[in-house]
Amino acid sequence: MANALIRKIVHSDYLDVFGAVLILGVCVFRDFHETVFQNGEIQFGVPIHSLWSEVMSGAFPLGILSIVGAIFSMLSTRFISKQKNSGNVIGVATTVNSGVIDFLFGNRSAIITYPISFFLNSLSVFKWHKGAKIRPKDTQYYLIFLFGIALGFALVYLGAYLFGGKTEHSFLAVVSVTFGLSIGGNFANAFKYQETWINWIIYNIVQLIKNTMLLNIANIVKYIFYLFNAVLTLFDWKLNGDVEIETT
Repeated sequence: MANALIRKIVHSDYLDVFGAVLILGVCVFRDFHETVFQNGEIQFGVPIHSLWSEVMSGAFPLGILSIVGAIFSMLSTRFISKQKNSGNVIGVATTVNSGVIDFLFGNRSAIITYPISFFLNSLSVFKWHKGAKIRPKDTQYYLIFLFGIALGFALVYLGAYLFGGKTEHSFLAVVSVTFGLSIGGNFANAFKYQETWINWIIYNIVQLIKNTMLLNIANIVKYIFYLFNAVLTLFDWKLNGDVEIETT
């Protein structure tokens, strides 16, 4: 009974809608929609009624694309939770959007880190299309986890050294850990490991700690949702196993 309830919640379309509304609310609360990139710098607090004229004058609607990307990133996660390959397909597209935005916000290493994420999301699309089945952890999973963390640190620090941007060690360390966890998570997802969701649980906990320290209430709410979804999906994949695989 409990197993059936967990699967019902994980596969609920209402949870998708709730997540989309939550992410939209968080982004609007943080005034992301009022952010543009113009004349080589980020401009905050652009009134909503002035956005269109700013865009027509050559401003890049950084905030609007951030919101759209955040919503589709959440939907990608939700569809992957439900074992729909469409989630991986959306993940490929959102990786491009997220990479551009991250780069403009000062993470110059994005130019070498996001291509890795793009490749891993594309690998997931391919392997799920070929019929990947949920599998328990093995030696390869642990190697993937350690490889992800090591590669995360190597690429983020290399990118900072080569391209500049924010170079504070505290910033780079947090970016390295979160990126390393995402590498491991995306790589494990391609092979459909149950423990893929352990990566995302740790990732969301790190983000929660960081945003709690910053007193960023909006992001705290967002990552609580992601953590809730990751925990439930871990149990669903472990207890209930595969569903009929969607190949498109």
